[in-house]
Amino acid sequence: MPAQSKPYPRVQFLIDTFAQWLRHRRELSELRQLDRDDFERIATDLQVTPADLDALVRHGEHAADELPLMLKALGIDEAALSRAEPVVLRDMERVCAMCKDKPRCHRDLAAGKAGEHYEDYCLNAPTIDHLGVAAVKH
Repeated sequence: MPAQSKPYPRVQFLIDTFAQWLRHRRELSELRQLDRDDFERIATDLQVTPADLDALVRHGEHAADELPLMLKALGIDEAALSRAEPVVLRDMERVCAMCKDKPRCHRDLAAGKAGEHYEDYCLNAPTIDHLGVAAVKH
């Protein structure tokens, strides 16, 4: 095998992106095939509303990828938060997944300015601020 294992990285990226899209379309199709009672039962098991579950599935598996980056940028240890407050972290993931300000979040994270501006647009800001206050008190 040659040293270059992916001779066409752009083509591979397009193939991978298309495969993810297809997988997501299949997931949506499976979800739509559930009857209302099963769907509501799943939502209840996950402790979200049926409307939130539908929105989360539509947004896809990477909808909350910004949260770990934001937490890191703000000096919050995600692993420690997961151990201490797993329900809080899960709710933060839900909120992040449904966010409509992803472009601004991406720009601030890329520019290293998330800590300066997140309170202007991040729906998790009150929780993040509370976590910061709680960390100072300990």
